[in-house]
Amino acid sequence: MHLVFFTDFDGTITEQDTCMAMAEAFARGNWQELELQWQKGELTTEECARETLKLFDAGEEELKKLLTDHVTIDSHFIPFVQFCRQKGHEIYVLSDGYDYNIETVFDKYGIKDIPYFANRLIIKGRKFDIECTHSSRECPRCGTCKAELMEKLKPEGALAVYIGDGYSDLCAAKKADVIFAKGVLLSHLCREGIPAMAFDDFSDILKWLNRR
Repeated sequence: MHLVFFTDFDGTITEQDTCMAMAEAFARGNWQELELQWQKGELTTEECARETLKLFDAGEEELKKLLTDHVTIDSHFIPFVQFCRQKGHEIYVLSDGYDYNIETVFDKYGIKDIPYFANRLIIKGRKFDIECTHSSRECPRCGTCKAELMEKLKPEGALAVYIGDGYSDLCAAKKADVIFAKGVLLSHLCREGIPAMAFDDFSDILKWLNRR
């Protein structure tokens, strides 16, 4: 059967959440309260991000250095990509984070030709902003509506596999045929009684693929 993988980026492909790393490094103010309001659903991704970005004291050079010097990826992700390409399995990255971060990290590791969907990070001098080009008209909660993207991208008859760890993955995971989850996502799915396979890193997904 044809497999198509939909994977989160921050905290799933990367060892660190790049949005959190940005806030910790550059925000001059109480960004933690904004994050808490987002987790509670009191702020949308766009609202939370825009207010957090207003607190930043940095420019593109500092951001690129942070991402290049301090962000690492799951050491099993590239072997996973290579396996999928050998077998003809599709991979899409769905992120409620930033396109700039994905591009910079992928470039660091020489990762090419993986389609991704994320919020646009706008950088003008030392000012940052967000543009949500993949949001949903029906539900503004996330900047990137992963559930709608999955419905559009999944080929007819394919088995959809979702891989994620956070709040923005919950709706998308429910659209999948197979779920690999950890962190907040795994906790939510367990509470709702939705079957999911716990994973630590992409080696667990490679093992599942090899068993198939």
